[in-house]
Amino acid sequence: MVPDADAGTAAKRADPFAPLTSDTLDVGDGHELYVESVGRADGIPAIYLHGGPGSGCQPDHRRLFDPDRFQAVLFDQRGCGRSRPKGSREHNTTAHLIADMEKIREKFGIARWMVVGGSWGATLALAYAQAHPERVSGIALRATFLGTRAEVETAFTSRLSQFYPALHEDFLSVLPPEERAHPVDAYWRRILDADPAVHGPAARAWHDTERALSEHKAAKARLDLTSLNVWRTLPATPFMEAHYFVNNSFMSVDQLLRNADRLSGIPGIIVQGRYDLLCPPETSQRLAKVWPGSEVRIVEEAGHSLYDAGVRDAVMKSIADLASKIPR
Repeated sequence: MVPDADAGTAAKRADPFAPLTSDTLDVGDGHELYVESVGRADGIPAIYLHGGPGSGCQPDHRRLFDPDRFQAVLFDQRGCGRSRPKGSREHNTTAHLIADMEKIREKFGIARWMVVGGSWGATLALAYAQAHPERVSGIALRATFLGTRAEVETAFTSRLSQFYPALHEDFLSVLPPEERAHPVDAYWRRILDADPAVHGPAARAWHDTERALSEHKAAKARLDLTSLNVWRTLPATPFMEAHYFVNNSFMSVDQLLRNADRLSGIPGIIVQGRYDLLCPPETSQRLAKVWPGSEVRIVEEAGHSLYDAGVRDAVMKSIADLASKIPR
């Protein structure tokens, strides 16, 4: 990865958040990852892990890191964003993503780095840190998700019906009556079906329901049932989520809690929205109890989204505070 010609001290650059490097990295199995770095080449190393699974890194994610202090690496996970082949679920598991992170670390010549991620990004951050604790200087999480089937099922069934009963009825109505007893499994099965007439409406309904659950003040609290049959432009995340979640995120039962002792000695800060309906505070507290050296920071009047009031600022502060604990 060759630095851009103007890459130097961030403060001297016209746009301090413009990438220092941007390139594709061949990680094998037919996958090429889009990888970029921002900040300063001699800064505190950090890697950012996007959510989903299935979304991708956005330009605003660069701004979570002080460009005069960090060398931050961002990448689109297999099949996501600008990585290729787009949408591919072949050779795409949690173990593959962990191995990809190691290839990226080696490419940049980084010995240890801070790992930052939210929601699915938090899942991957924890899985990576437990696999390679010697490579992690600190962990900053937002909205702890442990990657379990139970978390997803609870969010889309009992919690959805409690907080958005009308939306819950819409969500069920997309399914035939005989599939409504186990709606989450039915949705995953439909989303992974090859027939667009089957996966199209299911993917859009899943995406729109998840969005409502992710926002403290949902922009739309009902499904537009008349638009579900428009398949030309489908969201990417439901397909990757179904692939991962139907396989228990390619981890053993409660793996991240059972292996939390591997995080001992790694400082961590968990930013948690008080009213997060997808990843509630209980999960962050359970993790903190078995992770010595971690702390939970509650953001009041916030839900799951990075852009709920106060969350983004809290994440930026957690990254900065962790950096102060890392010896240089």
